[in-house]
Amino acid sequence: MQTNETKVALVTGANTGVGFQIAKALAENGYDVYVGSRNLLKGEDAAQEIGGKTQAIQLDITDPDSIRHAVSKIAHDFGYLTLLVNNAAISNAGIPGRTLWEILGAQKASVASIEEMRQVWETNVFGTLALTQASLPLLRKAKAARIVTVSSSLGSLTLNADAENAFRSGFDAVYGASKTALNGVFLSLANELENTNVKVNLVSPGFTATALNNFEGTDSVEEGSLEPIRVALAEDIPNGSFTGPATYRTAQGSQIPW
Repeated sequence: MQTNETKVALVTGANTGVGFQIAKALAENGYDVYVGSRNLLKGEDAAQEIGGKTQAIQLDITDPDSIRHAVSKIAHDFGYLTLLVNNAAISNAGIPGRTLWEILGAQKASVASIEEMRQVWETNVFGTLALTQASLPLLRKAKAARIVTVSSSLGSLTLNADAENAFRSGFDAVYGASKTALNGVFLSLANELENTNVKVNLVSPGFTATALNNFEGTDSVEEGSLEPIRVALAEDIPNGSFTGPATYRTAQGSQIPW
């Protein structure tokens, strides 16, 4: 068991995309990083590529046993956790091979598959909260801990209610609304923990080209990772913030309306 002078981070969905970039940046800045991956071999490949003090950990946030084993390992190795980055998410659970726009069309509230909606929310909302709840005892044992949850400006009710928002047509009942629910859950958590040693922050990477959207995003993964990396590394951001890039950011990121 280590002293809690060492900064320890767990990043979910870290074997690829934005999660990989966050894990890499944390390792480069002195963190001991657990690279969370549903497929352990892919996680091990990612950890080897990142280098530094990284190690892969098998983690499927929809599997209670997987969560329990991952948290137990961190408890055994360190006894505390400094930073939890909730990055793992899925955009759909339907027929593979569809374009982003075909997926969005099938996820409109009037036609969305309730079963697909349940599967997406199981990962994006319930699994994310389940891991967070399981990690809280370790986070409370750190001198100062943070929970950074990767969300999306697509989940903003304020932006999607604005008729002048050109992207509001992409707000769907499956993925988009899952991010609205995620925002609500973690704002609730931020309010609950505001007088504790654990801060809660949400961040949007913007429309980043990753497997989440069949690589049809407008920003590269490096560009889309800038704001999540900034938030993951920053220790002075106020509790309860929700920031994002592109048109919703300044040089240091700016608040996205809920």
